[in-house]
Amino acid sequence: AVCSMGNSTSRLYSVLAKTLSSGAVSQHQDCLEQLDSAQLDPIDPKDLLEECQIVLQKRPPRFQRNFVNLKKNTGSNHRPIRVMQWNILAQALGEGKDNFVQCPMEALKWEERKCLILEEILAYKPDILCLQEVDHYFDTFEPLLSRLGYQCTFFPKPWSPCLDVEHNNGPDGCAMFFLKERFELVSSANIRLTAMKLKTNQVAIAQTLKCHETGRLFCIAVTHLKARTGWERFRSAQGCDLLQNLKSITQGAKIPLIVCGDFNAEPTEEVYREFSNSSLNLNSAYKLLSPDGQTEPPYTTWKIRPSGECRHTLDYIWYSQHALNVNSALGLLTEEQIGPNRLPSFNYPSDHLSLVCDFSFNQDPDRLL
Repeated sequence: AVCSMGNSTSRLYSVLAKTLSSGAVSQHQDCLEQLDSAQLDPIDPKDLLEECQIVLQKRPPRFQRNFVNLKKNTGSNHRPIRVMQWNILAQALGEGKDNFVQCPMEALKWEERKCLILEEILAYKPDILCLQEVDHYFDTFEPLLSRLGYQCTFFPKPWSPCLDVEHNNGPDGCAMFFLKERFELVSSANIRLTAMKLKTNQVAIAQTLKCHETGRLFCIAVTHLKARTGWERFRSAQGCDLLQNLKSITQGAKIPLIVCGDFNAEPTEEVYREFSNSSLNLNSAYKLLSPDGQTEPPYTTWKIRPSGECRHTLDYIWYSQHALNVNSALGLLTEEQIGPNRLPSFNYPSDHLSLVCDFSFNQDPDRLL
């Protein structure tokens, strides 16, 4: 078998095709979880990017986004840690349930859309990548990103809505990837979030990493809270549960923390206030792009559904402001770039924008504790 990427057969994908065809995923999930991708040859990211661009040659070029320098004089000579947060839109939901009325089905074809996702990741070269709505982990992201040098972790939702879609590729969930050359895994926790003491369908991954260059420990977490209006109290309870777990993992903020997520909550919601006022001393990195440093972006997702246009700020990168500095953040797409039909589109693969920040360790982390 050979995995096709668009109209061309990929040299890289053909290596994986024998064990990782999409059709095999749902039937042989157990085998795939045990696959040792370390045995596969490393990939040069330039080669993979070239493969993607061949597939995407009939699509418009990738949008240009610029990093905004936010660096104060930190005195750090160490390389910053680049963190990328992104709800990539589960393929089964994009094609089967989300009903983006202005997005042609042709734009959602997985063979091309996966290349748009990979192109975005390869363009920003994150040291740590946090994704939501991943339903092609075993046949796409784990085999490819592990060969790019990432250690990969996936935690699916217990009852993923993807499973209700015909010809689905298994459940969606949260995924985390970090570069092994930069970090060592100290501990990892898969967290099924609770609300009112009941287990819910939402999950999180929290990993404590040691930075090889600085020797410093920090915790990175990824989550995706319950969607839709009317569930504000539920999200608030999930946020409280996650914060309690993170307090334990970080020993009450002794270990610096970064939390990435699609919170499905505007800044006006209770769960946002819980994170802002937590004893973990967290700040939202993307507020720093605003003139006053106190205002979230006007949107991180923008789509058109049968019920109308949805423009919301739902995605965040929270960080320990006593221990970490935000050196820079990736600017968002403008309304003009997004275009009148909004997202997703032939230009952009998801209904959510990726967020990317460069962090450095504060040289005197105890001064604000």
